[in-house]
Amino acid sequence: MDIPYRILFLCTGNSARSLMAEAILNHKGKGRFLASSAGSHPAGHPRPEALRQLTDAGISTAGLRSKSWTEFTAAGAPAFDCVITVCDNAAREPCPYWPHAPLTAHWGIPDPAAVQGSAEDIARAFQTAFLSLEARIGLLLALPLDKLARLPAQNALARIGHSL
Repeated sequence: MDIPYRILFLCTGNSARSLMAEAILNHKGKGRFLASSAGSHPAGHPRPEALRQLTDAGISTAGLRSKSWTEFTAAGAPAFDCVITVCDNAAREPCPYWPHAPLTAHWGIPDPAAVQGSAEDIARAFQTAFLSLEARIGLLLALPLDKLARLPAQNALARIGHSL
């Protein structure tokens, strides 16, 4: 790919899963991919547990912020090649119109921010979400997206969501 393949990760709050996915892909995709993230009802700030997972993995958290998907529907907003929902709520919500008809996929990841219990239980939930996203992004990075036709690419992205 000569230009970065642009991916938008969506969830409801844009405070944990979608932010981690954005950071992981930007780190591991290094110029081949350009990831962003947003939420339908953004929390307004990243979860510290999500930032800790990224930092512990050696992934930069610079510039990460919780933002609304409306940022990416305004005139002049970047076009995306793919939009991936990472939470079941966002997958069921009516999504905005995305110009250029990007590929779409759902990669459901349980919400670590919803976990209640001990500090260890919460940390484990964030680690599980991080590891699942990291593994799925590894599969994404292995896809020859520049060589696949639209339907095979769409199917491959969907299969990743059913893996791991």
